[in-house]
Amino acid sequence: MKNLFVFLALIVLSFQSFSQEKKPDSTEVQTLDEVLVKAIRVDADSPITHSNIKKEALEKRNLGQDLPILLNYLPSVVTTSDAGSGVGYTGIRVRGVSAQSTNVTVNGIPYNDSESLGTYWVDLPDFASSVESLQLQRGVGTSTNGSGAFGASINILTDAISEKASGEISNAFGSYNTRKHNVKFSTGTLNDHFEIAGRLSQINSDGYIDRASSDLKSYFLQASYVDDNTLIKAITFGGYERTYQSWNGLEDLDLLKNHRTYNTAGMYTDENGDIKFYKNEVDDYKQDHYQLHWNERYNSNWSTNLGLNYTYGRGYFEQYKEDQDFSDYDLEDITVGGETINTTDLIRRRWLDNDFYVVNANASYKDDALNFTVGTSYSSYVGDHYGEIIWARYASNSELGDQYYKGVGKKKDMSVFAKATYKLNEKVSLYGDLQMRFVNYKTSGLTSDRVNMLIDEDYNFFNPKAGITYKLNTSDNLYLSYARASREPNRGDFESNPDIKPEQLNDFELGWRHNTSAFKLNANAYYMLYNEQLVLSGAIDDVGNPIRSNSGKSYRLGLEFDAAIQVSKQIAIQPNFTVSTNKNKKTISQIDGVLVDLGKTNISFSPDFVAANALVFQPANNFQLSFLSKYVGEQFMGNSDSNASKLDSYFVNDFNVTYEIKPNSIFKSIVLSGLVNNVFGKKYVSNGYYYTYDDTWSNPNQTTTIEGAGYYPQATTNFLVGATLKF
Repeated sequence: MKNLFVFLALIVLSFQSFSQEKKPDSTEVQTLDEVLVKAIRVDADSPITHSNIKKEALEKRNLGQDLPILLNYLPSVVTTSDAGSGVGYTGIRVRGVSAQSTNVTVNGIPYNDSESLGTYWVDLPDFASSVESLQLQRGVGTSTNGSGAFGASINILTDAISEKASGEISNAFGSYNTRKHNVKFSTGTLNDHFEIAGRLSQINSDGYIDRASSDLKSYFLQASYVDDNTLIKAITFGGYERTYQSWNGLEDLDLLKNHRTYNTAGMYTDENGDIKFYKNEVDDYKQDHYQLHWNERYNSNWSTNLGLNYTYGRGYFEQYKEDQDFSDYDLEDITVGGETINTTDLIRRRWLDNDFYVVNANASYKDDALNFTVGTSYSSYVGDHYGEIIWARYASNSELGDQYYKGVGKKKDMSVFAKATYKLNEKVSLYGDLQMRFVNYKTSGLTSDRVNMLIDEDYNFFNPKAGITYKLNTSDNLYLSYARASREPNRGDFESNPDIKPEQLNDFELGWRHNTSAFKLNANAYYMLYNEQLVLSGAIDDVGNPIRSNSGKSYRLGLEFDAAIQVSKQIAIQPNFTVSTNKNKKTISQIDGVLVDLGKTNISFSPDFVAANALVFQPANNFQLSFLSKYVGEQFMGNSDSNASKLDSYFVNDFNVTYEIKPNSIFKSIVLSGLVNNVFGKKYVSNGYYYTYDDTWSNPNQTTTIEGAGYYPQATTNFLVGATLKF
């Protein structure tokens, strides 16, 4: 496959002489960088609900926190952080839908992990520093590459070509010994055609939660060739993360109240009965991405894009485990001094080693009336899962390097789509989108619990979409759309239930957009009707991953509102809110050994009300103050509406300041930034888990259902300050 990449690159270069003969019409406004994501993004007047974020908006708060945290103030978004401070493992939900149902692409290449379907932003620390723009589509959105979108899709475009040479040095420091350092450079276009640009970053933090430290490194490097109608980019980026585990949360309410930073990960009892913490209870993972993109614009109507990708990931998490049964590790009982020993304390590593290949190709046509795109995407994934014991108090018959379990997951994913927007007249535009997706998922070997996992499933999905936009006047338009999406279960779903079913969604959106220089308004009503939605059960597995289950018939009905109001030249207000109802139509639960019909219940992790606001004061062009507010209503962590699973609502506020100095020499500018998170010190919990089990030990004649919950406390008042030197 690597040789194929080289071969295709040579084909790209061989077409240079052909492409240079064609010059685009002067009316063409879309840059070649934007062509790279044209196939999966939508225009401003499209009947797809979306938000666009530019580099400049990300830069103001980009002081080391992960990308999901930087998106926290977008409509319908709820974010969380295992370590409590936004560095390390972070998560994002949109409309109450988990990350496993959010499609993420980088330059059109799928980023979601093929097996878990999740996105691990910790593997790309400081990636926001290399983002040119980002589009968040809510709902099903348009056809995209990779796994389908059930709550949102996040389409990321990395740094565009810079015509001028430049450099940056950025440093930030803050609470919990957090610090971020990066350097960026661009050669500018050399000989009007070539550019090399890159970034190196390092982020360290002790975390708000005890020992939830992060040691993160990342890089980004691109070499580009550009002329009037051709853009070729060779991009490599990646990261290395070593984070102390903090995925256990807190199950003790007394600890949550009085010692909310307590971390049970790595805890064990020594031979004297004293509680100790293993210092290397860490997640250690590396991920490298290699992309090649060829964008060709033949004239003002036609353009094409070819994208190639190879991703190599490898790493492990390490754990100290007490009193482990030999049989769980394929070890033999031993006899010492006449005593049979069949348990041991040990340190284990669970490894994941994976390779991911992608080929994307699409062609687009655009004129005054028609905007048409046809494309295809193919990906192949192989993931090796295996476990090692690196130390044991009683080693039995084990040898260093032995694998006590080994399994392989293979996934092939192919999609073809055609989408078009047709301008019927000056008032009406029609949108249509058809996608076929073919998935094969096959596993062999053992799971980490040493259970045979033999899966060979094929899925064929047809996902139609249609919409209409009506232009009321130069400032207002209305839109109506329908979209269907289908998604396969992930590896964890199969582990918890071999008979798990794929999920389907019919998404209806009705919206109004108003856009003037002083007042922008987006109002959108949505009805998302699910069949066998894979909802979060509330429980998590032994490595903190959420466990999902089919919920039969369910729906999400909501109203989203976001606005930007320019009150004066210096003051702007940017409010948004979402009010919704999110229901499982029928929930059957086993309580005290009896199946009980609970009727209609709330979908887990789906608050009925989410709101945010930014109050921006800009007394001068180089000076901006922002007061940011976020409210998240109460939510249930399970699907039975149990009070034991309820997360309280919370209201937090952040303060952001940026000041730019333009010296007369040496530096083009010096940007000073400051961020105070949770200004008023709110003690809140943004995430958790809920579980039940049947207790038959206390009373053998009666089954009693025991409930429990865990919580992930978020940081109280904390700060980050930084300086960026641009030259």
